[in-house]
Amino acid sequence: MTPTAHIRMADAGDLYLWWRWENHTAAPGIGVVPEAQLRAVLDELTAALPDPATPGSLENALTAGALADPDREQHLAEQLARAFLPYNLAVALHELMTSGIRPHLRIQPAPRVAQVPWELLAPDPAIRLIEIADLSLLPPVSVVRAREPRPWNPALPVVAVLDPRVPGFRADSALGSVLGRPDPATPVARRVAEYAATGRLAPAAATPADAFRRTDLDRDLLGELLRAGASRLLYVGHVTAAAPESGRSEEAALHLACPAELPGFAAPLRTHRPFTAKDLLLGSHTRDPDPQPGTRLWPIPARVALIACESGGDLRFGEALGLVTAMIAGGAELVTACRWPLPTDLAVQRLAGAPATATPLQDTICAIDTAHEHPDPVAAHADWQRTRLTAWRTTPSPATAPVLWAAPATVYST
Repeated sequence: MTPTAHIRMADAGDLYLWWRWENHTAAPGIGVVPEAQLRAVLDELTAALPDPATPGSLENALTAGALADPDREQHLAEQLARAFLPYNLAVALHELMTSGIRPHLRIQPAPRVAQVPWELLAPDPAIRLIEIADLSLLPPVSVVRAREPRPWNPALPVVAVLDPRVPGFRADSALGSVLGRPDPATPVARRVAEYAATGRLAPAAATPADAFRRTDLDRDLLGELLRAGASRLLYVGHVTAAAPESGRSEEAALHLACPAELPGFAAPLRTHRPFTAKDLLLGSHTRDPDPQPGTRLWPIPARVALIACESGGDLRFGEALGLVTAMIAGGAELVTACRWPLPTDLAVQRLAGAPATATPLQDTICAIDTAHEHPDPVAAHADWQRTRLTAWRTTPSPATAPVLWAAPATVYST
């Protein structure tokens, strides 16, 4: 049995950590990060991440930030480890490593540290945490289950929502295309072709390219597909969320092909109505004389991938009621979502000078999709991240930088 540690955090100015090992395989412990140290390392991390609200931030993150430069990234990784890896926990991990055992660390971060890429922590200059442990996140404490998560059935279809066309927004606009012009030769299109060949692609598409930029994939069609039965949900597109200081995590929204006339809790944007976590949680409550709960309208499958900018942003709220929470409350066993905004392949090519053949976003999508087909998706995702770490060390470039591959994290609820 894999040794598993639960690591929980609480923010009270200083950050408090405590951990325990399942089956008492090692000693429990506690740790504290003084507020001054916490602020310093988080300021350094924040400066390295893309911020769509700040002009030039994406280019800086891809070319000059700490996650784009090997030396600065190594320094940041060591600073993160000094802050967040208590000595006694590091000793236990070292003992397991020297015994050839890779444990599973299940982390429940406090909201202020929700964007920390735990995988990158460097307890030693030559070692990263992802090399000696598999990592996942515990769901927010606000998640209260009414029932057990759905079992994963790999024979059921994969509901793929791939870069849907948002009404009222051009392909080159703020809510435009994420993946670019559909091309059957791209990595994601080849994955789609495999699902179509085995009859597992939902909605069905005449060609792989037809699965992208659909104009009919709104909340109603999504509900029909999920109610028909699904093994997984793969969403690639846009997510927008309120700022953490607003306290409105339930306003986090997926942008489907929903016209403004469809009912929902979000106000329309031009001719489009976003599909929010509040919709998923409440369904038609308060809007229908015979209201249906969100879990009935959109029964969430066992495994969900939300590949979009800050799709895991509800973990930054004290009362997390965003998309990850809604998916877990709706039946998901695990949700892979992103801790910060993601650069597109076009951005990596144009802003950072990567070759036109570089497709780090598409590669990330395919890796997560592959992991979600694996019996142990957490371990499979970790294995892929270890390959990316090796590539970053041996051939550092905009395409191998952790600004993209370290963004996704898996929230595992069981």
